[in-house]
Amino acid sequence: MDRIIIKDLKLYAYHGVNPEEKIEGQKFLLDIDCYLDLKTPGENDDVDSTVSYAKIIKLVRKVFTAEKYNLIEKAAEKVADGILEEFTQIQTVKVLLKKPDAPVKADFDYVAVEITRDRE
Repeated sequence: MDRIIIKDLKLYAYHGVNPEEKIEGQKFLLDIDCYLDLKTPGENDDVDSTVSYAKIIKLVRKVFTAEKYNLIEKAAEKVADGILEEFTQIQTVKVLLKKPDAPVKADFDYVAVEITRDRE
């Protein structure tokens, strides 16, 4: 299956279990892979026959920042659900949600969750 890939989309939001995370917020990074058939747009070069990555980003930004969640698992689920609901051409979506500034006393690049959701 073909895919549209968005890597390291930087968004600022207020997700986390600690009160300061809900007040001060922090940066998140999202990798999003949308699986769909790209044969037709590859042949006809018509933007209307594909899913615009700009529209995916706009939707992700809206969904991701609409509420404050305790868990990044919930935030990732909301992103995946929103993409599948909005873009019917997308059959599967994979969301890797990275939290580079998680309040953990350790040296790490990021903590993350990755989910894959299929259209049912």
